[in-house]
Amino acid sequence: MSVITINEQGYREFCRFLEAQCGIVLGDSKQYLVRSRLSPLVNKFGSASLDALLKEVITGRNRELRLAAVDAMTTNETLWFRDGYPYTVLAERILPELAERKRPIKIWSAASSSGQEPYSMAMTVSEIQAKRPGFLPNVSIIGTDISSSMLEQCKAGVYDNLALGRGLSPERKRAFFEPAEGGRMKIKDSVKRIVSFRQQNLMENYTLLGKFDVVFCRNVLIYFSPEMKSKVLNQIANSLNPGGYLLLGASESLTGLTDRFEMVRCNPGIIYKLK
Repeated sequence: MSVITINEQGYREFCRFLEAQCGIVLGDSKQYLVRSRLSPLVNKFGSASLDALLKEVITGRNRELRLAAVDAMTTNETLWFRDGYPYTVLAERILPELAERKRPIKIWSAASSSGQEPYSMAMTVSEIQAKRPGFLPNVSIIGTDISSSMLEQCKAGVYDNLALGRGLSPERKRAFFEPAEGGRMKIKDSVKRIVSFRQQNLMENYTLLGKFDVVFCRNVLIYFSPEMKSKVLNQIANSLNPGGYLLLGASESLTGLTDRFEMVRCNPGIIYKLK
């Protein structure tokens, strides 16, 4: 049997497994994605074929394999300062408003992937602090992800030239990074100390994370079913302090999913404020 083929029934069973584990809905035409993400695990775990590997994942007898498969399927592309406007709105509108409350500011990057989003937030905070000393004295950012391998990358804060070239200006590269081994660059400690990381499945309860003033949940909901989107959004609403803000991806909206937020039009972009 070829390693790169997938039995249709096996694919459907794996889709049900993946949705149950982490909310991701693949649909009928994403076999190519499963092949590209999971084929490397066939040799690594000594499976006879990709079909055999999927069966092993679903039965769950090999916990390491199950975790590796979920890890591979939930690892997504990311870049620095993605879409631009969320960080402009954060710097020019949200943080100044929160600073007036004279209390610590907590920000959550849900599904932080390899760290570009929370570190972009931290750079934004650092730039404001440099321009206005004392204006933002106590800001903390937490990045969460379901993927343990992504979280290890986040914590290391080390990136190669390919990753650094995606959305990061030369000025910010000079200001916030320092040389690391193998020609790579490492986030400076002055930025890293603002951010912490922990594992979190968005399908599960978030109460142990505490309350936040701002939540970035960008380009995550597109993978979920409508029911799961609604559940996640209402749990995020419960995690926000009064008047807190939610920022979604450019192609995402709350329509028909929750009534807990009011839409705020910015120039550019849209953000959501807890009612």
